[in-house]
Amino acid sequence: MNLDFFNLNGYGQFVWPAFIFTFLSCFFLYLRTKKALKKQEKIFLSEFKQSRVIKTKVAIPKENTAKILSGNPVL
Repeated sequence: MNLDFFNLNGYGQFVWPAFIFTFLSCFFLYLRTKKALKKQEKIFLSEFKQSRVIKTKVAIPKENTAKILSGNPVL
């Protein structure tokens, strides 16, 4: 195997540690985010075990909707 590829024309000593540092940083942030998400999911599910259904009232009566949606300009 050709080791010049890993040496990167003399810059490998700078590039490979940067790759390793970046990979480890991203992996660490992934683990922290996953842990925080699990914690927030647990709080959410404990607070909202059942879905709450709220009935809403229609703001516009049905006879007025035809006038509004007819496309005629109101002057």
